[in-house]
This record gives sequence, structure tokens and C-alpha cells, in this order.
Amino acid sequence: MNTFDPNYQSKNIEGKIVVALERISKAFRVLLWQEGKANALTPLQLQLLLFLKFHSPHKCKVNYLAKEFNVTKATISETVRLLSKKAYIFKETDPIDTRSYSIYLTDKGKQIVTKTSSFAGAIEKPIHTFTESQKEVLFQSLLELIEKLNKAGIITVQRMCFSCRFYQSDEKQDYCRLLQKPLRTNDIRIDCPEHETAV
Repeated sequence: MNTFDPNYQSKNIEGKIVVALERISKAFRVLLWQEGKANALTPLQLQLLLFLKFHSPHKCKVNYLAKEFNVTKATISETVRLLSKKAYIFKETDPIDTRSYSIYLTDKGKQIVTKTSSFAGAIEKPIHTFTESQKEVLFQSLLELIEKLNKAGIITVQRMCFSCRFYQSDEKQDYCRLLQKPLRTNDIRIDCPEHETAV
């Protein structure tokens, strides 16, 4: 059995789905690479800048970023050094733990994020042509896949409702205890700012 064997794919929809996801991830990587190249940034540098823009300071530390991007702390430290040299970011030492620091965007960094952050729109655009029910089915399937990959240890960091301490579910309904409201499928978040990992 080999997922990339067309003969296997012809008889197994699972293989076709994996290859389809691989094609989409390849498209994302190409767009990321093109946008980075046009602005003299590596894909990781660009992803790091985007992350800093939209996440809280306690997530913008070397240890957390290494887990987020599934790279070593040394790789993140080098990326931080290079982005600092380009004046896109600055570091602020934690007053409680002076060995630790949070990373912030400079004004120049904010400008480059504004300039570069629309590259994923090329993938989002065709999704707008789907019906609402098609979008919901696709989203539900992706949520379940991400959750299972996380439980298998393949996706190491995720901030989805399903792994949050505020999430509860019974056979009839999903519910957020923080927001104090029921969650429909399209209310489920993939990257929740208030996420706290369930114990």
C-alpha cells in the first residue's frame, strides 16, 4: 500500500483525500514562498511575523514558537535574530524570568505584515464559491481530521475548541462555558485567542 501510487488511489478514497490535501498544502507553500521571496523573507520568517501580529505576548516566546512551527528553539532564535536585524521585531525581557522574553512587531514589522498577509486569499477565494452546506461539511471534516492528528501527536499545537477547558459536549450540543453559549459547527474555532488547554 502506498498513498502516492495512482493504482492504490483508484481503489481507495482515503488515498485520494491525502493526495488532495498534499496538493492544497503545496499550493499554500508556493504562495508563502512567493510572498516571502518578493519581500526578502524566508517562509518561516513570514509565518513568524504573521503569528506575532495576531497572537498574545505569552504565545510569542521562543519555546512556544518552536512548538507552534515544529522547529528547534535554535531555529526560532536564529529567525528572531535575523528579523530583529531587519528591524521588524523587538524583544522585551520578562520582568519575572529574565532568561525569557516576548517578541513584538515594530512599526516596520506591522507594515510588512499588512503588505504580505493577503497571500492566502488565493486559496480562500474559490471556497467562497461553495454553498454554505458544502463549506460546513468541509469544515467539519477538517476539524475532525485535525483533532485526530493532534491526538496522534502529528499536529503538536492546536487551539481548537475541542481541546479547550471551556468546551463541553454532549450527544446533542457543543457548548463554550467561557462565552456561555451553544456552538454550531461554524462557531467552532481553529485558533481561539482565549483557548486554555484542558487538563
